[in-house]
Amino acid sequence: MESDAVLELYNHFNDCGITVWIDGGWGVDALLGRQTREHSDLDIAVSRQDAGKLRALLESKGFREVGRADSTAYVFFMQNDSGQGVDVHVFEYDEAGNNTYGIPYPFGSLTGTGFIGGQAVNCVNPAAMFEFKTGYAPKEKDRQDVRALCDKFGFDLPEEYAEILQSP
Repeated sequence: MESDAVLELYNHFNDCGITVWIDGGWGVDALLGRQTREHSDLDIAVSRQDAGKLRALLESKGFREVGRADSTAYVFFMQNDSGQGVDVHVFEYDEAGNNTYGIPYPFGSLTGTGFIGGQAVNCVNPAAMFEFKTGYAPKEKDRQDVRALCDKFGFDLPEEYAEILQSP
């Protein structure tokens, strides 16, 4: 998915009163302020109260749900005929900031601001993004993302990455 398509969707959601936070690979690139690699899709976080409206907006733009092994009521993937995909992660907090539904984004993790194509976007904050990216067995793209986050934000490279990501 190209940056212009990401911004078109992001701005459409915003214009319709739906706040989303960029997550995943585009979230890393937003935090870095530059695109570092190609992205097959756009990962977004959305509150439970807006999830139905978001789904309807995506459908109005030609996206249809594609069932995957990880699909649930709060994680779903939608794709259009051009192959652009949106991986939707739904969450809900109670009045005290406790996660009560969906993806367990820690309270305060959805406070990042990044830039895609020079435009400011909401995204997962750097510390939470780093924690998310180091919380599972990495693919090569995840290794690159972790290295870039370490370089930009001064995070210590996790021990299990040190051998894999030695500086060239």
